[in-house]
Amino acid sequence: MKKIFFLAVATLLGFAGMAQFKSASLQAAGLTCAMCTKAINTALEQIPFVKDIDVDIKTSSFIINFKEGSDVDFDKLKKAVEDAGFSVAKLSATGTFNKVKVQNDAHVQISGKNYHFLNIQPQTLDGTQTIVLADKDFLSSKEFRKISATTKMSCVQTGTAAACCTKDGISAHSRIYHVTI
Repeated sequence: MKKIFFLAVATLLGFAGMAQFKSASLQAAGLTCAMCTKAINTALEQIPFVKDIDVDIKTSSFIINFKEGSDVDFDKLKKAVEDAGFSVAKLSATGTFNKVKVQNDAHVQISGKNYHFLNIQPQTLDGTQTIVLADKDFLSSKEFRKISATTKMSCVQTGTAAACCTKDGISAHSRIYHVTI
């Protein structure tokens, strides 16, 4: 029994990895003027892990640079945009990964957070890599329908751990970020 336990722990540790997110590209929806852009920019600047922001008014995009060593919370970015009265149309994050093994339709813990990779080939993320958040509130509804069709796991609909996740050792109702590359 002990051998099985240690084998299970070793397997789970093999799916855990480290990454430090450096920046994100956020495209907002619903902007109509420069004042809208300013409202989102002001809201994002209030987040403690945000270092600075570059704004592209023409594309309604925000390049957000994070403070070095900070714990990035993508939900806080989304909430700031929503609190300003808008929504996120797309969010991608660029980070430095340290030999993180990922595969399609699998859960991986990276820097203490749970990620579910969708629509990818098995690979090892090492060095600078950009991931795209594929949760319902981080994409347009059309893009979400397209990406969510690539899995039968129910967690993709809620962004929280379901039976599909708990079998992988993730606590029930934990936050799961669905991502693609």
